Amino acid sequence: MPYCDVGINSNGIKLFYRTYGGGPVKVLMIIGLAGTHDSWNPQIEGLVGTTQANDDDQSSEDGVYNGNGIQVCAFDNRGMGRSSIPKNKSEYTTKIMAADAISVMDHLGWKKAHVFGHSMGGMIACKLAAVYPERVLSLALLNVTGGGYECFPKFDRQSLSIAMRFLRAKTPEQRAAVDLDTHYTREYLEECIGLKTRREVLYQEYVKGISTTGMQSNHGFDGQVNACWTHKISKKEVEAIRNEGFLISVIHGRSDVIAQVSHARRLAEKLYPLAKMVQLPGGHLVSHERTKEVNEALMDLIKASETKTSPYDWTNLSPNTSSRWIKSWSSSSRLNSETESSNPAIINGITEKMRLVILYIFGLFLVVFEHTKRGLKRLKPVRVGSSLT
Repeated sequence: MPYCDVGINSNGIKLFYRTYGGGPVKVLMIIGLAGTHDSWNPQIEGLVGTTQANDDDQSSEDGVYNGNGIQVCAFDNRGMGRSSIPKNKSEYTTKIMAADAISVMDHLGWKKAHVFGHSMGGMIACKLAAVYPERVLSLALLNVTGGGYECFPKFDRQSLSIAMRFLRAKTPEQRAAVDLDTHYTREYLEECIGLKTRREVLYQEYVKGISTTGMQSNHGFDGQVNACWTHKISKKEVEAIRNEGFLISVIHGRSDVIAQVSHARRLAEKLYPLAKMVQLPGGHLVSHERTKEVNEALMDLIKASETKTSPYDWTNLSPNTSSRWIKSWSSSSRLNSETESSNPAIINGITEKMRLVILYIFGLFLVVFEHTKRGLKRLKPVRVGSSLT
């Protein structure tokens, strides 16, 4: 199986990757938090026609596995799967992880590629496009936000319940159960497939997958969370992306409980006229829930890029909305720049305090919610059926 030793990193980080298909069109896929390379299987199959990985001697451009002539590479980010797991969370930032992705491209001999990222992988892909714009042919950002406070879900009952269950999950069975509610809409999970619901079918698949790869280590989880929390795309970086001129597709599930669609739209508007916003029915893993539509959107992006489609013919966003965000961002950026230059130590201290306050409030919500739920159970016992866990 192909295994990449990332030579440009002095700390000896190793990244596990697989390639699929063959041809002149190169696609690099970057997965999100706690995900492994095979989370991209529905898109790999849609683009290449198979999820069977190439052998080392099959990864050249000579072997065209499908009519599209596409070769895909998907890899495990540092901190997950079969890649290295640094113990220091400072070794996990989207800039560092973007450099990891570039190292994989260098190892494969890819000068340029269509770069697709999901969730945290979308943040990494966006940072890659900003720091290494000359390596990008097109950019697809699935269920992504701008990082930092935008990583927080809405404060509603469903999100709080999911967060509490996620923090408590210690076994593959517990993790699989909460992952389903995190990734998909309730309507999708309750659909029947033969004699079983989709939830029952997916639950077994998730337990098997998590048992095979293992639960993510604390070091890997904390590090990847740090990458999400510290992620930010500056105005200068947005300008670097816009100056390169490659087309962008921002794809999002309307019912995503993890990454709010409003944040994704805001990012797309900042990237006008290069970006197109694609909203679909579905949750955080819209790439699995709406596979056909997502794959069509990705193929449209590749084809539009290969045929040199004009950004103004590509975008479906309004220039007026984009201008408002750019003006607002410019004003706030100028104010922040002036303040930071006057006393950066104070600003850093305030930022850290705000972060702690937000985390404290979020934790308080979780505690109150849990105590309220227990109190209601004592007041009014109810009969419950057997659960998946």
